[in-house]
Amino acid sequence: MDFEHRCWAEVDLDRLSQNFRKIKAAAAGAAVAAVVKADAYGHGDKAVCRALAAEGADWFAVSNLEEALRVRSFGLSHPILILGYTPPCHAAQLSRMDIVQAVYGAEYARALSQSAEKAGCTVRMHIKLDTGMGRIGFSATQGAEAAAAEIAAACGLPCLRAEGLFTHFAVADSASPDDQSYTEKQYGLLLQTVEALKKLGVSLPLIHCSNSAALFAYPAMRLDMVRPGIVLYGCAPSSDVACPGLLPVLQLKAAVSLVKTLKAGQCVSYGRIFTAAQDMTVATVTCGYADGYPRSLSNKGVASVKGRPAPVIGRVCMDQLLIDISGIPGVRQGDTVTLYGDAPADTVTEAAEKTGTINYELLCHLSRRVPRVYLRGGKVAEVQNYLEV
Repeated sequence: MDFEHRCWAEVDLDRLSQNFRKIKAAAAGAAVAAVVKADAYGHGDKAVCRALAAEGADWFAVSNLEEALRVRSFGLSHPILILGYTPPCHAAQLSRMDIVQAVYGAEYARALSQSAEKAGCTVRMHIKLDTGMGRIGFSATQGAEAAAAEIAAACGLPCLRAEGLFTHFAVADSASPDDQSYTEKQYGLLLQTVEALKKLGVSLPLIHCSNSAALFAYPAMRLDMVRPGIVLYGCAPSSDVACPGLLPVLQLKAAVSLVKTLKAGQCVSYGRIFTAAQDMTVATVTCGYADGYPRSLSNKGVASVKGRPAPVIGRVCMDQLLIDISGIPGVRQGDTVTLYGDAPADTVTEAAEKTGTINYELLCHLSRRVPRVYLRGGKVAEVQNYLEV
C-alpha cells in the first residue's frame, strides 16, 4: 500500500496485540475496557479497535458521543462507555446505538432521564463517583452514605438503566507514600459507597477503578473491570510504574529532503539558536511542529538515521527540522529518519521528558496530515490517510 513518504507514523499492530495479551493477563479475569479516546491516543482508532476486538477486548471506552459513534461504525457490537459529558438531548441516539453513558450528578441524571422519557427509550448508564479526582462525579468525599443516597435516587429515575459504578484515580502513577495513601483512600471511598448502595437495595454488576497505572501498581484493585489506556500503546503512565514486557507501538518517521555541509560559524533555522562550531554534515527532515514534533525539542531531540543517533539542531519549524549527521556516512535524499520510536532515537517518553510534558500529550498531538501506517509482520497492512479525498 502506497503513501506519501514525507512524514508518517508507523503503528505496529503485532506490538499492540502483544501488549493487550499482557494486559489481559494482568487483569486476572476482570473484564478489559480498552480506552481508545483521542483517536486511540493518536494511533488511529479504526485499526486499533479492530485489532483489540480480535484480541478479546470486552469493552471500549471513549471521551464523547462522536468518538463512540465512530467506534460503533467500525462494525463492532462491543459495549462502549462514554467517560465524559454527552448533552442530555442525545438520549435517543445513545439508546439507539446501544452506548453506555457516564452519569455523574443528580442534575445531569434528571435531564438525561427526562430526555429519554420524552423519546420513549432507555439509556444504559454507569455511575461516575468522585472519590478525590475533583472533576465530575457524585461526590463521596463528604461521605459515602450521602453519595449513595444521591446515586440511589438517580438509579430510580425512569428510562435510565444503571449497570455499573466507577471512579478515577488522581495519583495512582505516583510511588510517593502520600500519593499511595491518597489512592488507597480513593479506593476505600469507592468500596464504602458500594456497600452503602447495597444497604439501599442498589447492587450494580460492574464496579471499576483501575486505570493503566493502577492495573500494574495496585493489582488488588482490579474489581470487575479495568480500563487500560496508555499501556495499550506500550508506554508507562510514569517512571514510577513498572509495566514489564510492554513495547511502544508507534514510531514517528520522516524523510531526508536535503544533505549539505554546514561550515563553521554558520547558523541554521529561525532565531539562530544553533551555530556550527566546526564544519559538519546536516540533513533537512520533512517534519515539523505542524506534524506533531514539538518545537520545544529544538536543540534537544535525538533522531536516528541508519541506526545511528542524529541530534536535532536549531529551531524546529512548522514543516521541517534539521539534524546533525556528521559521522553517519551515506545519508541521502529520501532516506528514512526516525524522530521518536526505538533506540537510538528518543522514545516518545524521552521526548516528552525533554519538553516537560507526558507521553500521552505527544502521541495525541500527532496531526491529521501524518498518515498512520499499520504494520503486521513488519509489512504494511493498512494505511489511514486523514487528508485523502
